[in-house]
Amino acid sequence: MADDRCDLLCLDLPKAEALRAARLPEELARPLAERAKALADPTRLTIAAALAQTDELCVCDIAWVCERPENLVSHHLRALRTAGVVASRRDGKMVMYAVTDAGLALLAAVRADVERAR
Repeated sequence: MADDRCDLLCLDLPKAEALRAARLPEELARPLAERAKALADPTRLTIAAALAQTDELCVCDIAWVCERPENLVSHHLRALRTAGVVASRRDGKMVMYAVTDAGLALLAAVRADVERAR
């Protein structure tokens, strides 16, 4: 079994101290991690990717595009909205969804990772 620890203490103190001073603060890391976690589900990633290709869609359109039941899509949209990946607005009896700028940035990072893997 591989051990992921160093066998000896070899701390590069200047580099480590500089990185420690500049590290992402916990109060910023937590919501960013939650946003990234929202795309960790294949259905949510599919929904967000579909929304990123248009201006906005209602739940029934998203369900049809993603080939998932509306109640499941609504559940996932709620999680994406809570994480700040999508935003919603009411239009009469319909609720319209669109990807936020933060969601677009996160999707771009995921897509870049896919492209690098090819």
